[in-house]
Amino acid sequence: MPSSYYEIRVAGVLPPEVLLDFEKLTASVEPVETVVHGPLRDQAALKGLLDRLETFGVDVLEVRRLHGTARPADEQDFT
Repeated sequence: MPSSYYEIRVAGVLPPEVLLDFEKLTASVEPVETVVHGPLRDQAALKGLLDRLETFGVDVLEVRRLHGTARPADEQDFT
């Protein structure tokens, strides 16, 4: 079963350790939010990520499932 590509916007800067168990996800920082993007294998993986964000007290602003699997070219990696 192919992965679905997601984009998750959260308020502020995301602590790097939030994504430790999600090696295919990347994050980019925009002026007032962080955008996490990448493939998740199923709804259980999405729920796991959202639970992790809640554990860290991260305010999730938006979750979008994107068509296709390629990452948007205009996004830069979080460093």
